[in-house]
Amino acid sequence: MEQLGITEKNGANYILYEISGELTTYTAIEFQEKMFETIQHSNIILDLSSLDAIDSVGVGIIMATFNDGEEYGHKFYMMNPSPAARQALEDTGFYSTFEFIHSVTEMS
Repeated sequence: MEQLGITEKNGANYILYEISGELTTYTAIEFQEKMFETIQHSNIILDLSSLDAIDSVGVGIIMATFNDGEEYGHKFYMMNPSPAARQALEDTGFYSTFEFIHSVTEMS
């Protein structure tokens, strides 16, 4: 059975979400709700270093969160994508759309 872990950490002007496991059609509901709620009020950093798999639904939620961030005036960063996450984002052609950082200290 697929599982998704979401660990939330609050920073000075952002919320960091560490995502682990599989972000797919079957696991995406809680993730989607958190992203939509948070981006309205805060900057988000999404740590993808422990993500084992992501499908088109997961990529779609990430893209929607990025777009919502622009609408609400909040930044959306991704940090340390796993090989699976990087490949999925590259396959969709959206990889260059996002701002990637290696550490929370790089947030602008």
